[in-house]
Amino acid sequence: MNICEYLQKAVEMEASDLHICAGLPVVIRKYGSLYFIDDHVLTGEDCLDVVRQLVTDEQFATLEEEGELDFAYMLQGVGRFRINAFSQRGTYAIAIRVIATNVPKISDLGLPEIIYSLAEKQRGLVLITGPTGSGKSTTLAAMIDHVNSNRRCHIITIEDPIEYLHKHNKSVINQREIGSDTKSYSNALRAALREDPDVILIGEMRDLETISIALTAAETGHLVLSTLHTLGAAKTIDRIIDVFPPHQQGQVRSQLSTVLQGIVSQQLIRKADNSGRVVATEVMIVTPAISNMIRESRTFQINSSIHTGGEYGMHSMDACIASLYKRGIITYESACQYAMDPAAMKKLIALQ
Repeated sequence: MNICEYLQKAVEMEASDLHICAGLPVVIRKYGSLYFIDDHVLTGEDCLDVVRQLVTDEQFATLEEEGELDFAYMLQGVGRFRINAFSQRGTYAIAIRVIATNVPKISDLGLPEIIYSLAEKQRGLVLITGPTGSGKSTTLAAMIDHVNSNRRCHIITIEDPIEYLHKHNKSVINQREIGSDTKSYSNALRAALREDPDVILIGEMRDLETISIALTAAETGHLVLSTLHTLGAAKTIDRIIDVFPPHQQGQVRSQLSTVLQGIVSQQLIRKADNSGRVVATEVMIVTPAISNMIRESRTFQINSSIHTGGEYGMHSMDACIASLYKRGIITYESACQYAMDPAAMKKLIALQ
């Protein structure tokens, strides 16, 4: 099979993902649901052939040794793709994410206006969180594009792999890819502090060392943008602190309370008319009161501050979802499915 033909089909069909595994036809994900792209059932040999079409000999050796491989792939005239190849049951499977050719604008994504303010911060830590496939990387790319279009500074991105390709505009922008340009997030981040950056994008804060260096970078006058696979501001803060051993957690709480600027959590929800998906967000902006809550281990009070923090640009996930339902953008079933508190969501909708 010619994988390039399937990649082109996926782009033409506006799919977000493509899945290749033995025993099934090629599968695409569109608006969150899975569909077969044709009826040709793949064999293990087909999957191996696709892998060999996509990777270099060196990459294939890494895949054989480690059992999985992340990389980016560019198909001229079609687009860019983020690919994870992995071994399973004696053969290979491949998950392919379709990446938009053009770097998106914040205004195109349906994100709240406060995103502009967060992107314009001169220093500190800004986190974009949410489950896999919720558009975190796209939001970060739009924020970087906003900085690049409006501020004369040096931007360094550290990604695994590089997704959106940025061009120099008002900013100087350098993009580094794990595996080909550097060994790890922590190595690249440590080096970045010696490369005169103003803004550092970290594709994902995966481990203690990366989180620790990111906090230091934010503390020393840099704007640090990153992601976590959490949903909700309070859970995100607890996740960061829980990565550290107990004897360090007090220090980390103090550090985080000082450098954190805001957290945006997001989900993508299918529209009621099946024309695509819409983003639902929760926004937490760090006020002096929330800073104290973080430092004093009172994160359980943060949700109340988000509910009452509208004047600062804050709103809860459930308030956003309820608004989407009220405006007829999503269905009742979707509103209840994606709500942080489904029972409370049902009561909230009943009162509208």
